[in-house]
Amino acid sequence: MAHIVNMSEAVSIALHGMVFITRSKGIVNVQEIADVTGSSRHHVAKIMQRLVKEGYLFSQRGPAGGFSLRKKPQDITFLELYEIIEGRVDMGTCPFDYPYCPFENCIFSDLTTRLTKEFLDYMKNQTLDKYLDWKYKAK
Repeated sequence: MAHIVNMSEAVSIALHGMVFITRSKGIVNVQEIADVTGSSRHHVAKIMQRLVKEGYLFSQRGPAGGFSLRKKPQDITFLELYEIIEGRVDMGTCPFDYPYCPFENCIFSDLTTRLTKEFLDYMKNQTLDKYLDWKYKAK
């Protein structure tokens, strides 16, 4: 089934993993994040190390190692995390990225611009601290 909005597993790991780390009182290891997100340890480790490199997480090696926040939860937006993984969001007008349109007016009117703006506004306004009280569903 097709979805209008589709995000990568990497973005899901980054967002859900960061919320999980925010909610935890101590250091969170790769396996705990992998269990919560249903992702492979390898993929989780790769994403978390990217967030360490970008200054969002501390990393501690060893058997008792893992990750903890480097910034305050209220200072980390979903948009920042999304763009670390996927790159900067472009406010392009063509959903096909065509350099030339065969029609005088776009058949999608301003839909692409409006949806992108709404997505950016939502992601900018979502900070990690807003998810401190959210509950996890049992599998």
